[in-house]
Amino acid sequence: MKAQDLKKNNELESPFAFPNEDSAPSEGDLWFLPAPIEEGADTLPPGPRAEQPLAQNSAAWAQAEAGQAAHLARVAGRFGALDDRLQRGPNGWRHRLALMEVAELSWYVGPRISPDRLALWLALRLSAAQDTPQTLARMGWAVRRLTAGAGPLEDLATFLDRRDPEDAVTAGETFAGRAQAWRKAMAAGADLHPITQACMGFHLWRLAGLGPKGDSVEAAVTAVRIAASEGRGALFTPLMLGGADALRATGAPPVRLTRWLDSMEQAVLSAMRHLEELEAWEMRAEQTLKRTSGRTPPALRDVFVEWPLVSAPMAQTLTGSSRAAVQRNLNRMEAVGLIREVTGQGRFRMWTARV
Repeated sequence: MKAQDLKKNNELESPFAFPNEDSAPSEGDLWFLPAPIEEGADTLPPGPRAEQPLAQNSAAWAQAEAGQAAHLARVAGRFGALDDRLQRGPNGWRHRLALMEVAELSWYVGPRISPDRLALWLALRLSAAQDTPQTLARMGWAVRRLTAGAGPLEDLATFLDRRDPEDAVTAGETFAGRAQAWRKAMAAGADLHPITQACMGFHLWRLAGLGPKGDSVEAAVTAVRIAASEGRGALFTPLMLGGADALRATGAPPVRLTRWLDSMEQAVLSAMRHLEELEAWEMRAEQTLKRTSGRTPPALRDVFVEWPLVSAPMAQTLTGSSRAAVQRNLNRMEAVGLIREVTGQGRFRMWTARV
């Protein structure tokens, strides 16, 4: 075969050779090639969306509330039962629930203060080596705001104990200006249920610039106080006892409200179960200690109702009794099974009620 014939055969057998223009593929068949770039096309990734004005968020939250009407009514009913129980119970119940709520909140925001360390700080101003005074002071502020004082909607600056510096001139840069914008947004949602209004206020907190990113202590404390604004016995609505899922700032208002209601319902149920067990323990302690003389046994019983964990110095300070009387009654209560020691140490021991 001639060299010229071989050359022709190779050209015809090549998969990339087209003997004539009619057999050449069209541009539509070349699917693997990139599409031509249009002139003036925006190929940049999308940037951050502009946030809606705070006052315009109330309509979206009203629509979310309408979609969760049945769930909201169930949660409100459960909180009403808790509010009635707290109204008829001793003040120590509110303080105990506040300590538990703040301890759970601390696990979400980062410091992770256990109830015993928080109790030592509040009662004796004692702190562990790993605890900073600033962190304990913030958690102590949260406990105080959940147990006493006016609500945040009356005077937000007093509730947060925050003031503007003297060199702050621009209204947008001052705390008073940001707080006014937040209160205006909350006033736009005044027709919402307090639980829905609390959820809205929590998620508008960062948009109003009232707190740094990642710090939700003030926002969470403010929200649970707003949720219980119509309560008579409860100053706040438990939330963190049901998990930290409610504080996730993702999703549309209906999704956020659903998570809020789920966590609040679980928290209220947990608080109710805890109070039932605590009330049964209190009755058992009263029957067991009625034959003992002195004022220390009933005072110690009230201390264990109010505080989840108690040390001997704490009991001495809170009851006003002598160290010997406190230690003697602690040993007696432990012997009859009313309390138990939780540290397992010979020194710096802590006791809790055996509920």
